[in-house]
Amino acid sequence: MSWSIFDEIYKVIEDRRDNPRSESYTSKLIADGLEAILSKIDEEAEELKEAARNGEHGLIHEAADLIFHIMVLLVYKKVPLNAIPLEFMKRKR
Repeated sequence: MSWSIFDEIYKVIEDRRDNPRSESYTSKLIADGLEAILSKIDEEAEELKEAARNGEHGLIHEAADLIFHIMVLLVYKKVPLNAIPLEFMKRKR
């Protein structure tokens, strides 16, 4: 599986920010602002922790939810997605 899916999702989130759609969860979350996004990240992190404690059932689903909401935060703060792998490269040294 290619990591390019992250680029695709990031672009969709940017589009929902720049061209809001009334039926879009992502557009609404971004419009609700930083505190709403952070609240969702907290919620998803708790759900991921619970899934990890209860075995693997739901772990992948919850990890994907958390990553998605982190990506929403990055788009909201206008942080380019490639900043994350660049940060990992710095830490590798």
